[in-house]
Amino acid sequence: MDAALTKSERETLKAIWRITSRAPSGTDEHLGARTGDLAASLNVTPGTMTSTVKKLADRGLVLHAPYHGVELTDDGRRLAMSVVRRHRIVERFLADMLGYSWSEADRLAPLFEHSLPQEVEDRLYTALDRPATCPHGFPIPGTGSEGLPNMPPLYDLGPGDRAVVALPGSTDPEVAMFLEELGVRPGVEVEVKEKHPFDGPLVVAVDGRDRTLGEKVARQILVRRVNGRAFDLNTNELDMKNQRKDPSGDALST
Repeated sequence: MDAALTKSERETLKAIWRITSRAPSGTDEHLGARTGDLAASLNVTPGTMTSTVKKLADRGLVLHAPYHGVELTDDGRRLAMSVVRRHRIVERFLADMLGYSWSEADRLAPLFEHSLPQEVEDRLYTALDRPATCPHGFPIPGTGSEGLPNMPPLYDLGPGDRAVVALPGSTDPEVAMFLEELGVRPGVEVEVKEKHPFDGPLVVAVDGRDRTLGEKVARQILVRRVNGRAFDLNTNELDMKNQRKDPSGDALST
């Protein structure tokens, strides 16, 4: 990770990647992140965000064009992935070693992750037995990664599809609690049994029990398909892909 970047610059790179990765299907894929949305997501003023974006643009990490928002350059995307990697490793440490919940880990990680030397990040990753995912269920990018595999909303799946659950850190606490009661938690495998028409509810099997999820809730759950073409999180395939720099879709940051 580039030690010359400030905390706000690193968080901005991560926010740009996260927002641009969430562009709904059918929209302009080249549309960047709006500075207003970036400012709101990081709880800073629009003026502060504009200044930070300019600094990143001057370093060749982002492109900012009127009416097209902010986009990452290739170098910017690689740095954003390194920020995401560190965040998810620190989250894993907080959850596995210190016993924090996945939501608490997401809140606490940014408080100190940016001050870690690269050596400490590397040793944490090794001490944690090289985890494949963060506590939310999202893959940890490999070193030098330029992207992550696509993780669609659960509602995009159809009957017979199986997938592993991931929940963004932005998930509403009441929704997260509701899903926890149903057993729909990060890392759990679900199978779609029924999908009712006209934006109707989704019925999924979880640990042998059928659970019904409304369309709005099911769209908040991101998944990794396990009965289609997907990487195996229990192998080094993700790192191998990253080493080959094989372009792919993005798994959203927490």
